Amino acid sequence: MTGATADARITSAMVLAAGIGKRMRPLSDSCPKPLLKVCGRTMLDHSLDRLAAVGVKEAVVNTHHLGTLVAGHLSTRKGLPRIHLSPEDELLETGGGVAEALRRFPTVLGGGPFYVANGDVIWLDGASSALGRMAAAWDDGAMDALLLLHATVSAFGYDGPGDFMMDGDGRIRRAKPLEVLPFLYTGVQVLHPRLFAGAPPGAFSLNRLYDAAIEAGRLWGIRHDGIFYHVGTPRALDFADRTLQDPEMRAAFF
Repeated sequence: MTGATADARITSAMVLAAGIGKRMRPLSDSCPKPLLKVCGRTMLDHSLDRLAAVGVKEAVVNTHHLGTLVAGHLSTRKGLPRIHLSPEDELLETGGGVAEALRRFPTVLGGGPFYVANGDVIWLDGASSALGRMAAAWDDGAMDALLLLHATVSAFGYDGPGDFMMDGDGRIRRAKPLEVLPFLYTGVQVLHPRLFAGAPPGAFSLNRLYDAAIEAGRLWGIRHDGIFYHVGTPRALDFADRTLQDPEMRAAFF
């Protein structure tokens, strides 16, 4: 990875909380997935707490499925980050959701790199903060996006084929035929507004922009050195909740 930007502080973020959570049914029929709890605290709050711990002051949260419940819950939070809601009448997917937030809140997200985190992910830091490591690794001259990746073989609750290849320098690419993908995308990243230049209107996946960044050599990754839970189903949610009740794991998590 090339030399990092001197100022390693990132003070704005977006948390994606608009998804329907189909695989989490029936729990998500009456409770939006980000408001489901692990160790007595919602997954959305866990993400926001992690962001607050590294100095994030402003965060946009998009909403759609059961959005009034998300908005009501967020109204009870105290302290930082300050929350800006970006409700979506129609689900805009990951890319469209961030693009809409950039349009609505240019003074929050438009000034430079910002974190984006899924509102339903659970991770434990390794030797240091994963978000802090990402801010320190950000190189504005080389990157449009920096993704936090985790080894597929050691992710709790994950049984998919993986998402990316990553070379020794941290540059990301897609798989070639017959290659096994060793890394999954955790749902945590740093993006720059320029990634969205020329983005289409309406709903679209961030994968569309990732592929363009790969072509330009500007999609990078950093390996997570802690523990990652893929919380996609009620069974995985229960597993995360039970294992994090262990005193040692709980001490690392909170």
